[in-house]
Amino acid sequence: MRKMQERDFGRIKSGEESKLYILTNDKGMSIAVSDFGATLVRVIIPDRDGYPVDVVLGYDHAEEYENGGVFFGASIGRNANRIGGASVMIDGVKYDLEKNDGKNNLHSGNDFYNKRIWRTRYKGNQKVKFALRSGDNDQGYPGMLDMEVTYELTEENEVRISYHCSPNKNTIINMTNHSYFNLNGHAMGNILKHVVAINADAFTRADSQSIPTGEIVPVKGTPMDFRKKKTVGRDIDAEYEALIFGGGYDHNWVLNQSGRFRKAAIAIGDQTGIRMEVYTDLPGMQFYTANFVENEPGKDGAVYQKRDAMCFETQYFPDAVHHDNFQQPIYKAGEIYQTSTMYKFIVK
Repeated sequence: MRKMQERDFGRIKSGEESKLYILTNDKGMSIAVSDFGATLVRVIIPDRDGYPVDVVLGYDHAEEYENGGVFFGASIGRNANRIGGASVMIDGVKYDLEKNDGKNNLHSGNDFYNKRIWRTRYKGNQKVKFALRSGDNDQGYPGMLDMEVTYELTEENEVRISYHCSPNKNTIINMTNHSYFNLNGHAMGNILKHVVAINADAFTRADSQSIPTGEIVPVKGTPMDFRKKKTVGRDIDAEYEALIFGGGYDHNWVLNQSGRFRKAAIAIGDQTGIRMEVYTDLPGMQFYTANFVENEPGKDGAVYQKRDAMCFETQYFPDAVHHDNFQQPIYKAGEIYQTSTMYKFIVK
């Protein structure tokens, strides 16, 4: 069993110092996670030739994560994605949220979970657990909770991300991880030749503000159909409403086999042969092709551009609180919020 390494990761504006934890398995795979934002900083896996490849975009230091605006590797909460009109009714009470995406709320407003130092609750050879106390009315949401995010690296080359908390009032809870993947390597340019499949027969239609209309649209016969493997670039520029509004793929897919921990998607790097499988127990997944990344300075001197990566953000559907036909992310006082996402890596 290999030992976990701990390193300094920089000092943020408040004066707090951040740590980086590096976990390595016996197959030569490693991940690096930081207590700043409970962030996934590196995922390094040997390719088919045994060369170590870092497959997630990111930064070199905590200060850059603090200043960055594209959520590289971030733990997103209390509510991931968008809420239309930046308000929500819970138990008959209206809660106004920050309008940080036009008239809407994105990733819970600018006081993001990923811009805070999390407490390191546990650190071991293959697992690190971070915790964050989110008080009553934090980000505008009711209820206090202690959110825990656990990262685990297994000997099967799995990165397991688990979330756990219990609120003291009825509230919204919808966490996700916002890692940007490029399976050819984080600095290797666009992912248009990557092959992707998504286990979903439908997606949630959204308006030009990326707010769902409530319609569940079958993917059959549309550029949104990833039920069979295809390259990301094959249909990305099609004259189709969703792709025009999103500038590429940036929608929520309605995952099949709801309620089970199951395979949601696969992605394959065309140059490295690295295959990633995405598993989740959540009902939806935002597949996003980095359409709004432009000249972003990153790790190791890289400069990231549009479509240089893909996100697979497992989630409750965006704006679910305004659509009765969507599964709701409302958790009652004392109820346990427990969900997991796994990224499994295979090299052929």
